[in-house]
Amino acid sequence: MKKLRTILVPIAALSLVAAACGGDDDTADDTGDSESTADDTGGEDTGAATGDDTGGEDTGAATGDDTVDASQGSDLTFHMVTHSDDGPFWSVLQRGAEAAAEDLGVEMVWLGSNNDPEAQVQFIDQAISEGSDGIASSLPSPDQLVGPLQGAVEQGIPVITLNSGVNQYQEIGALTHVGQTEFIAGQGAGERFNDLGATKIFCGRQEESNVALEERCDGLADTFSGEVVSEFVGLDADQTAQQNAISAALQADPDIDGFMGTGPVIAMSGLRAAEDAGRELAGIGGFDVTPEIITAIEAGDIAFTVDQQQYLQGYLPILLLYLNVTNLNTAGGGQPILTGPGFITPENAAEVAALVDAGTR
Repeated sequence: MKKLRTILVPIAALSLVAAACGGDDDTADDTGDSESTADDTGGEDTGAATGDDTGGEDTGAATGDDTVDASQGSDLTFHMVTHSDDGPFWSVLQRGAEAAAEDLGVEMVWLGSNNDPEAQVQFIDQAISEGSDGIASSLPSPDQLVGPLQGAVEQGIPVITLNSGVNQYQEIGALTHVGQTEFIAGQGAGERFNDLGATKIFCGRQEESNVALEERCDGLADTFSGEVVSEFVGLDADQTAQQNAISAALQADPDIDGFMGTGPVIAMSGLRAAEDAGRELAGIGGFDVTPEIITAIEAGDIAFTVDQQQYLQGYLPILLLYLNVTNLNTAGGGQPILTGPGFITPENAAEVAALVDAGTR
């Protein structure tokens, strides 16, 4: 029988797991009122989720031949397959994955599909064919991506979903999901728009087939006391077209008095569109973090952004795959590991801004 190996993992990396593990979906709605810090994710439940019980009793008697340190993970290669573009959100997530790989002494292959599900399927197949030691994948288009990831699991490759996929990771057989529950995040946004006094919100989406963005608008509609209109208004890659589409919608419907962008770039497009249309809205909200949106929040031009801490969504999957491969550890207790939602508002934007400048938020 293959003996479990004792490993020395950086203490800082293990601390991140403790900070990030959250409860189940039934309890996640409590985060809607929290401000955004790394502690928003419910660390108190993680004591049983770090997998310390898997084989720990046997390692005390291990001989010198059974003991390895983290440098012996250098022959491991993990693939991170996402629908990422070259925008500011994904650059931070990639930076987290690269930091984890460096800390653990493993190779991380980054494969970004730029919102092309067919390309993402090809990348998953590539990772399988290259004998990946573990795959971390986002799941924006479940109909196309669940099958290939199930195929990886069937071949003995551990899989973790990240960012999008909280509703499908168990179907895949993934170890866990690292991200936020998008519907609950949208619910928190709806409550904030109620406080702002809005009556009709235009929820603009920057990707047409991403179910996670639809869930954000659906959650918004669930708690908002007024009306929500949800539309795809163009990709972040063409912000001029995006801004023009939002401006046209505002001009066509004078009852719209709030704008919600399901990403940080589109939130800024909404701000500029309102200015172009000469509309003073009750409030503008966004999702995720960029330097530009933080500056706009500090200035009071945007009311809030929902923070899912994408650095953790890059770092934690690599760490968790490493621990699973080297020590058979699992985390989450069958539930997703929640990195959000938190909220960045004018009250805490300055504090977060310094971390954004450092490239970790």
